[in-house]
Amino acid sequence: MVSPLAGFAPDAQTPVYVISVAAQLAGMHAQTLRQYDRLGLVSPSRTRGGGRRYSARDIELLREVQRLSQDQGVSLAGIQRIMHLEHQVGALQQRVDELLGELQRHRVEQARVFAAGAAGDVVAVRMGRRPARTLSVGQALVVWRPTDGSSSLRTSG
Repeated sequence: MVSPLAGFAPDAQTPVYVISVAAQLAGMHAQTLRQYDRLGLVSPSRTRGGGRRYSARDIELLREVQRLSQDQGVSLAGIQRIMHLEHQVGALQQRVDELLGELQRHRVEQARVFAAGAAGDVVAVRMGRRPARTLSVGQALVVWRPTDGSSSLRTSG
């Protein structure tokens, strides 16, 4: 018989650990995890029955809260503020990345090069395009004859 979990490989966001296992992995008491959940510091997913399920990312957050609290002496209110600001910075960085991508796409779409048009004039065209070939209605003739060191230019048309 094949296990229903065969081939299941949770990622860092998949909630798989019950509170007792998460507490052991984080190196703290389950009651501390409950307190952190009440304060909104680390909020695990819930089962239909209301049981907490922690992900690997939640375990990392628990360890970070513990480090800030015990090693750095930061209060729980301070930790809440730090985590809120880190979340804001992450969201802003994601938005900056989106805007930079949009700007790059816009630059590529609007990139222009210059070429000689059908009438011999300079025209702007998009990169990778050629100027439209149109038949000129007018006829122009330019004659240049060198003379005694000066030049004369006559046009007709």
